[in-house]
Amino acid sequence: MKYMMLICAGGDPAAAAEPVEPVEPWVAEMDGRGVRLMGHELRPLAESVSVQIRGGETLRTDGPFTETKEAIAGFDLLDCKDLDEALEIAAKHPMAKRGRIELRRFAD
Repeated sequence: MKYMMLICAGGDPAAAAEPVEPVEPWVAEMDGRGVRLMGHELRPLAESVSVQIRGGETLRTDGPFTETKEAIAGFDLLDCKDLDEALEIAAKHPMAKRGRIELRRFAD
């Protein structure tokens, strides 16, 4: 089963004060297990661009679409045997202690 793991940062000031753990050991372990297909950190939310079509016109908005305390900081694409394995993998990610990890199974 394929899962998109969205890595969300922000939202909890107390968690943000926690020391930052490096993500490289997690990446090495998951790559070694063959469950991480790919992943990457994203540029800051302030650099985002939103695109919509309204009335046949393309509208572009620079920066975040809405005010939010939490933003997607990165993603990983996982291939797991089941939800339990996906949860175990997500719980090991360093950002699970500082932010939030959202798991979304691919639609079949």
